[in-house]
Amino acid sequence: MSSPDRNDTPVLITEAAPSYEQQHAARRKKYAIMMSLRFPCLILAALFAHTWWLALFFIVLSVPLPWMAVLIANDRPPRKTEKANRYEVERRAIAQKSTTIIDG
Repeated sequence: MSSPDRNDTPVLITEAAPSYEQQHAARRKKYAIMMSLRFPCLILAALFAHTWWLALFFIVLSVPLPWMAVLIANDRPPRKTEKANRYEVERRAIAQKSTTIIDG
């Protein structure tokens, strides 16, 4: 009994984090993209072999890519900051009494 103009996609009603499968798929995609950038860097280094500093730049750029890809792929999404509703007691200062000090 759904009308043709009604959208049947579910509505997000919670602040729940994405499911583990969605997080894993996103991390896998980031890892694949970063690792696929390494091969073109090595190809560019070979193409610019006559310009040593440019070839060296592409080689140096390709060295930390696997390390960065693993770090980024293993990182979880950041937690959302939530303001906790806490009871706060009003603090009052203690009234200062005048005291006499007797040196004896």
